[in-house]
Amino acid sequence: MADYIIATSSTSDLPRTWLDEHNVPFISYQYTVNDEAFTDDCREESRAAVYAGMRGGNLLKTSMINKFQYLEFFEELLGSGKDVIFLDMSQKMSASFENCREAAAEIVKKYPEQSLYVMDTRCISGGLGLLVQNMVRRMETGMSFTDVVDWGEANKLKIAHRFTVDDLKYLKMGGRVSNASALVGSLLSIKPVLYVPDAGTLDVVEKARGRKAALKSIIDGIEHDLSKIDAAGTEIHILHADCLADAEVVRDTVKAAYPQLGEITITSLGVVIGAHCGPGLLTVFYLCGGRSPD
Repeated sequence: MADYIIATSSTSDLPRTWLDEHNVPFISYQYTVNDEAFTDDCREESRAAVYAGMRGGNLLKTSMINKFQYLEFFEELLGSGKDVIFLDMSQKMSASFENCREAAAEIVKKYPEQSLYVMDTRCISGGLGLLVQNMVRRMETGMSFTDVVDWGEANKLKIAHRFTVDDLKYLKMGGRVSNASALVGSLLSIKPVLYVPDAGTLDVVEKARGRKAALKSIIDGIEHDLSKIDAAGTEIHILHADCLADAEVVRDTVKAAYPQLGEITITSLGVVIGAHCGPGLLTVFYLCGGRSPD
């Protein structure tokens, strides 16, 4: 058994079954549905219910994790006597990150003989989940705390993040597009294609005309990345917000082009990113040679 713990947050968007199976502790973000409070439990049924409700008109809001919550979480982990690696979404995308860093700086004073490493992963959603999974696998094979941290830092910017959204109103509500842009975009059936660059932001890199064009852009980007590496065994994670059929199209198309790929998984997207992008959000994550939106 490892002498350290890898922990994450619910925004890693990993299935609860995987988190439980691998004993990965996670701190939960909170959200409200029409002002009723919920805790992000990472369960597939909770995610499905959220997206069905959003399609029916429910209003979803999320809130950041405060410093006290992080202190409680880190206290429980360090109280086990083990060192801790903590992975949350990119600092640039998380209003909670500063609270996390302040809590970590405070709690280590109480446990001076232990290490708490808080990584700015520059990843979000399933990209963060892919980083967590890879680091946990290495921990489970006996890799040391320092070596796992070094692997994560060396490889976090090799995790590609490709997204497309189906309805601009959610990006408008989050302030990512203006009212005028959202109106014009909706009239023209514009479907933004988004990417996470090395900085860990979420950037619009293309404005596709229609859903099929947006999915093709995602697929073209994946195939461009895979053409630059030995793709044999490469895992691809596809997460979706109530658009399973589109996820299956992407999976089948990429698998046909690269039959030597490893497992291609399809799971439901977590509610925090989904709240800001809406039902119909489709995301793809995988290890590649380096991030490039092309």
